[in-house]
Amino acid sequence: MKLDKVIAVRTNKTVYRDGDDAVKVFSTDYSKSDVLNEALNQARAEETELKVPELRSVTKVDGKWAIVSEFVAGKTLQRLMDEEPDKKDEYLEKFVDLQLLVHKQTSPLLPRLRDKMNRKISMSGLDATARYELHTRLEGMPKHQKLCHGDFNPKNIIVKDDGTYYILDWAHATQGNASADAARTYLLFWLDGDMNGAEKYLNLFCKKSDTARQYVEKWIPIVAASQLVKGKPQEKEFLMRWASVVDYE
Repeated sequence: MKLDKVIAVRTNKTVYRDGDDAVKVFSTDYSKSDVLNEALNQARAEETELKVPELRSVTKVDGKWAIVSEFVAGKTLQRLMDEEPDKKDEYLEKFVDLQLLVHKQTSPLLPRLRDKMNRKISMSGLDATARYELHTRLEGMPKHQKLCHGDFNPKNIIVKDDGTYYILDWAHATQGNASADAARTYLLFWLDGDMNGAEKYLNLFCKKSDTARQYVEKWIPIVAASQLVKGKPQEKEFLMRWASVVDYE
């Protein structure tokens, strides 16, 4: 295995290209169970009708856990949006259509989104009153079993030269309510500093899925609380403000 060509660098992980393989190498403090869970999620996503890079192996590289997948040649959707700003609205339409296709899938063996959100709220660092409000709100939300990506953003979409769209990074995949997945995507646009894109995205998602915007917005404090667990200092003030809102406005 020759790891000298870096594709991407993320917190606690680096992705390399090795011929026809993409090798995601995790830091030494990354949990073995989290690595194996990500690989299992990816394998389950492959069993749907979605285009997902083929999982090839889970191994160790210099004492670090690594996931080896098919290398998909192309550009990320985010890069295309950045390079062709005049076509951003067109790309955003395709982005939402792809997310709706994800939500049409089912994967009954994936973890339940509701269970994950309850754990994250408990670990969020919010005070007891805020946690109680969020747990109560979560319990009152409709229970669904749709495939939710959990980190659906344009950086995790590869567009091949022939126009085929591949979805990467299934570490946070669950089964649950699609509007929770949309709320997280909306929040990710905000965290990336693209407020205009966030608004356009949410309006498009609600129109295409025939979902009330107010319904998606009820999920925003819940997903904001779950994002707090990542412990990113630059996000804390923003997320605390959103997560502490009892009735989102």
